[in-house]
Amino acid sequence: MTMKPARLQNMANAIRALSMDAVQAANSGHPGMPMGMADVATVLFQNHLKFDPSRPDWADRDRFVLSAGHGSMLIYSLLHLSGYARPTMEDIRNFRQLGSPCAGHPENFLLEGVECTTGPLGQGLAMAVGMAMAERHLNAEFGDDLVDHRTWVVAGDGCLMEGINHEAIGLAGHLHLGRLIVLWDDNNITIDGTADLSTSEDVKARYAATGWHVVSCDGHDFDDIERALEEAKASELPSLVACKTIIGKGAPSKQGTSATHGAPLGPEEIAAARDLLGWEAEPFKVPSDILADWRAAGDGGSEAHGAWQTRLDASADKQAFERRMSAIDDQASSAIQAHIRSLASDPQKVATRKASEMALGPLTEAIPQMIGGSADLTGSNNTKTPSTLPMTADDYSGRYVYYGIREFGMAAAMNGMALHGGVVPYGGTFLIFSDYCRNAIRLSALQKTRAIYVMTHDSIGLGEDGPTHQPVEQVMSLRLVPNLNVFRPCDTIETAECWALAIESPETPSVLALSRQGLPQLRGEGDEEWTSASNRSAKGGYRMRAASAERKVVIVASGSEVALAMECADQLEKDGIGADVVSMVCAELFDAQDDDYRADVLPSDALIVSIEAGSTLGWERYTGRGGLNIGIDSFGASAPAKDLFAHFGFTADDIVPQIQNKLNS
Repeated sequence: MTMKPARLQNMANAIRALSMDAVQAANSGHPGMPMGMADVATVLFQNHLKFDPSRPDWADRDRFVLSAGHGSMLIYSLLHLSGYARPTMEDIRNFRQLGSPCAGHPENFLLEGVECTTGPLGQGLAMAVGMAMAERHLNAEFGDDLVDHRTWVVAGDGCLMEGINHEAIGLAGHLHLGRLIVLWDDNNITIDGTADLSTSEDVKARYAATGWHVVSCDGHDFDDIERALEEAKASELPSLVACKTIIGKGAPSKQGTSATHGAPLGPEEIAAARDLLGWEAEPFKVPSDILADWRAAGDGGSEAHGAWQTRLDASADKQAFERRMSAIDDQASSAIQAHIRSLASDPQKVATRKASEMALGPLTEAIPQMIGGSADLTGSNNTKTPSTLPMTADDYSGRYVYYGIREFGMAAAMNGMALHGGVVPYGGTFLIFSDYCRNAIRLSALQKTRAIYVMTHDSIGLGEDGPTHQPVEQVMSLRLVPNLNVFRPCDTIETAECWALAIESPETPSVLALSRQGLPQLRGEGDEEWTSASNRSAKGGYRMRAASAERKVVIVASGSEVALAMECADQLEKDGIGADVVSMVCAELFDAQDDDYRADVLPSDALIVSIEAGSTLGWERYTGRGGLNIGIDSFGASAPAKDLFAHFGFTADDIVPQIQNKLNS
């Protein structure tokens, strides 16, 4: 360590002052964590973190993840002090106020330098695992000259208590992700009080048992912090650095207590803290000499960035690397064009999970960014292809991750990989287990990450496994998430189209809800010369077949029920009742179409009928109050799929009379 402790202390106290002042001004927030971790963060940014504030998107920068997102003033202070364009001091003054990028919890879409949105405890650390996986994978292909960085995490007791922590650290330990270093804010305090109210586990032993290197330090001794970080960097294993800290360090009567965790310190305590810290500057002012030391820390990264740029410019892999890190554009559509055209001439009756595997073949061959995986359901999800060999601790070049039974951890790691860049992650599990992944899926949508969730066994059609495994409410509930495309394709061609749409949506995650049971191919005519411009699924909902007789009914269905809708339409047409059939493959994309298109597909002068083997709630927005909704509003049962569909009324003989009665009424 080259800087004298007194100067480092002043730098750390700048974090403390900004944090307590901003929280006080907002009358809301969490001052304790940033005050407690200020010393550790100062050593990290001064001596170890590789970053360049002038180029926050530098591909080979270290990633810094504040998993304990409630302590957001730590990262806002660090970004401002080290020279990022934002947050400005005015932004910090307006902490937690409308329009300020300094939100209550860090948001990756509001500030450069915030690598991921954190706040739901544990997920920042779990996303960091994905970032570390992406770094090792790209390093295996492009070498140390172009990809050689670390992922640093600040995590608190809450992050380590959450169940996802068990999943994430198990995966990281198994893969020997030595470029991942977690700085544990070991302050023994939670909101309710001391941590021993709720936990008595040996955290360090737990990490060691999962294959991590563990080291401890005094989180307020600069030399000891430096020693621990150097030791962590030297390990070939992921490292937990247990930083023993005092929450709210510097607040004389509240430090070390839960009183500093989630509330302003108050004017009197702040004044006393200023005296204790020797901080004489006015609120939201940083003395010029201290700010200069911070800016020097930020400026130091430009040299490393420049050296990297020189290596990139001289590298034979420059074009390949830049392609890997750039947008995909229409590569997916091009990759599946021949596949769809072949399906048009040679129809296939297969489950849409199998149709997904068929589409993934040419996609993973053509798009090296794609890294797949499954939560121990590879053979059921059909997510592996000949192009995706396993990623292991011995070979990070592989493009298939065996996540184990870690659905939540898988989803969060996928977010981290997508945020890192250079990777388009997809991962599989049963649709019913989307509930295990749910909060990570929500963060995918919030963060605008291209994570693709392959969710198979999408209805009672999975059969004998019964109601514990049969989704009922899952598809509709996922449709409630903003900025999430939920695709439920009806056949091989729609499945391929949905894959292209998912891959070519860089700021929107996708769920592909896929069947276990075989489905007839309904598309083909007109698809012999398929191109991206003829992707009918891009409209979200479209007329699969027009009425022959005078149209009186429009039947809207998704997935496996589109074929049933066709059967119903056939019976109605025999009785002289014209019926359109609409495939609602993605309600979100349909809702994005203009009024004229939606009115043409769902006209006001026809009875609108929905058919989906799931919850009917939500279909009223398309059928109207006078429409008819066929679905399941109870749990399923254990039986063969054919028997279940008959039992729950999913046959043309059951549905057509209901339509006729509705018309006659």
